[in-house]
Amino acid sequence: MDVHKNACLTPRGREQLVRAVVDDGLSKAEAARRFNTTPKTVAKWVIRFQANGVDGLRDRSSRPLSLPSLTPLATCDAVEDLRRQRRTQAAIAFELGLSPATVSRILKRRGLSLLSSLEPAEPRPRYERATPGEIIHIDIKKLGRFNAIGHRITGDRRGQSNQRQNGTAPGWEFVHVAIDDHSRIAFSQIKPSEKKEPAVAHLKAAVAYYRRLGIKVERVMTDNGSCYKSMLWARTCQELGIKHIRTKPYTPQTNGKAERFIQTALREWAYATAFETSNQRRDELPRWLHRYNWHRPHASLGGKPPISRLGLIRNNLLRYHI
Repeated sequence: MDVHKNACLTPRGREQLVRAVVDDGLSKAEAARRFNTTPKTVAKWVIRFQANGVDGLRDRSSRPLSLPSLTPLATCDAVEDLRRQRRTQAAIAFELGLSPATVSRILKRRGLSLLSSLEPAEPRPRYERATPGEIIHIDIKKLGRFNAIGHRITGDRRGQSNQRQNGTAPGWEFVHVAIDDHSRIAFSQIKPSEKKEPAVAHLKAAVAYYRRLGIKVERVMTDNGSCYKSMLWARTCQELGIKHIRTKPYTPQTNGKAERFIQTALREWAYATAFETSNQRRDELPRWLHRYNWHRPHASLGGKPPISRLGLIRNNLLRYHI
């Protein structure tokens, strides 16, 4: 019960009330007037105090001492057993001779209202490689180009709809992202498409970028996009000495660090500022990436920026930091 701390008949106030009667000899009627209550209430608390002491002045549950109409435990267990056989609530009620409302209450108490509760989702895999470069996560995010402040800022889609109808829409651009599994150091480029040629160009640029930081890329993890299943991608990985790993279909959480980075980039870069054109957004990407890698605190790294995972000495830090 949420009681105001200065209310008259909190457990502390009740103790003052009963002690005024028991210790000071005040009559129940006089105590009732002093504490602004009724003699019947005073008598109740005095009896509880005499029976159980101070503990008897605490609030009790309003649940009845007996519940004759309570569904027997054996019946509740039978309801649960049938539910685990994937029976519907109506079928369980019919088979056991219960009302649907009773079956619903039992299943709600036992957390089985939904059939999906019978098969809890498997925990998402959480892992981190021991050293930088063991795995680089790569993914692509499609963004719409624009030549005026976008609808995410203004909330008005009419201009964009008109452009699509008359064929003057600016089209799309694709953010190719790469993030190191251990250090979370990220590298991104905006390409005109998500085909194999831009994807391979981004892979080569990412490997070169990580090499400048002293990171040798050993593996790269992607989804099952067509660009990553191409022969050109396979040959490039072979030339670079990189092992290519693809995620299982419909399991984006396996590549979760790339997915998480994309969400962060959308929130803190792509949609954080009212850019007037998509070219302005493109120009801002390198500056935001620098802030992300070198200055932005990362929750999974103990509040430190990703670059801290490289263990650079001061001279190297100054050489790399531009």
